[in-house]
Amino acid sequence: MDKLLINGPSRIDGEIRISGSKNSALPILAASLLSKGVVKIRNLPHLNDVTTMIELLSCLGVDLMIDEKLGVEIESATIEECTAPYELVKTMRASILVLGPLLARLGKARVSFPGGCAIGSRPVDLHLRGFEALGATVTIDGGYIEAKVDGRLKGAHIFMDKVTVGGTENILMAATLAEGQTIIENAAREPEVVDLTNCLIAMGAKITGVGTDKLIIDGVEELSGCDYAVMSDRIEAGTFLVAAAATRGRIKVKDVDPQSLEAVLAKLEEAGAKLEIGEDWISLDMEGRKPKAVDIRTAPYPAFPTDMQAQFTAMNSVADGVSTVVETIFENRLIQTHEMNRMGAKIRIEGNTAIVEGIEMLTAAPVMASDLRASASLVIAGLCATGATLVDRIYHIDRGYECIEEKMQLLGASIRRVPGRLSREQNQDEDAEV
Repeated sequence: MDKLLINGPSRIDGEIRISGSKNSALPILAASLLSKGVVKIRNLPHLNDVTTMIELLSCLGVDLMIDEKLGVEIESATIEECTAPYELVKTMRASILVLGPLLARLGKARVSFPGGCAIGSRPVDLHLRGFEALGATVTIDGGYIEAKVDGRLKGAHIFMDKVTVGGTENILMAATLAEGQTIIENAAREPEVVDLTNCLIAMGAKITGVGTDKLIIDGVEELSGCDYAVMSDRIEAGTFLVAAAATRGRIKVKDVDPQSLEAVLAKLEEAGAKLEIGEDWISLDMEGRKPKAVDIRTAPYPAFPTDMQAQFTAMNSVADGVSTVVETIFENRLIQTHEMNRMGAKIRIEGNTAIVEGIEMLTAAPVMASDLRASASLVIAGLCATGATLVDRIYHIDRGYECIEEKMQLLGASIRRVPGRLSREQNQDEDAEV
């Protein structure tokens, strides 16, 4: 299993282009199953999860053409297979997102339960209740979710008693081909949900309330093809901005929507960063100063994102002052703090809260990543540490960050990949994206 070797301390300095968003790419790829036309999807990131979703679509009988930039041309007019097998679903939780499109398009779907993850439970019951509200019969058999409907799904009024990105996306996709009107109340408002919605509209879906917590979908009989570019990855952009802040450096991230990062940018300014913002770029300069500790509380968009919590915890560990980090989305997502403490950080856990006492410098140590964002936070910690930090189980980071060591090298970091043996755990652990 590959590892990352980081020689610190390193100061981030330079500019990079942000890749396409994995959290947009995966549901948009799944949405292509709804169309009988040709769907072209551009700006896909080169990530293991994207490759897995493409493989899953191929397994379902979709015709695919992939260009040298990983742009994909998808034609699913003749799709007949409705089973997403365990062998693929176990490797990527977002595979559950093919359930809604298959059900709406074919009237039936059989998708294996996705595997668990290291950051806490993420039940799919809200997905299933939504499908039942649309008229489907849902059963569980042998580890598979089976959903069926006679004829078309029927529009319904659905209230989500918990904000769920994946649940909103799955029900939204299914509702586009339902008969009548569907209203989703308390829908997730994340930019990635908006990106999926815009893609569906480009395919001919009738959706209003885009970007709000009330989505209104007037079902149509069929969707057409489209040509769509996936949005940039706001979490990748935020991660590099935090890395620059933690190392007292400077950075310019390009091809990013600053509006999608308002909560993160507000906290970076609070930490003492000097920010400049353009239409599709953000620059940050610490002017050599140590960051100030900032309190964090995660919550659904537009509040502070759970996917940025670990990175800010790493920054707080070398900041001036004491901070509290409250994780409200996933019960085990402070797990990376134990690895940071191995590097000399002073972090105390009380329930879902981390109390972080900033110190001058971390000390290198061998550490192990437990999930995608935890692995990113350990890379930031390694940049802030004296000596050589070895980050193990980096298959996590490869699922959400395109060429992270190459981008870090361009920014002045001393980091390289160290080959190693594969772990039996490699295809069983999950990140937090759905």
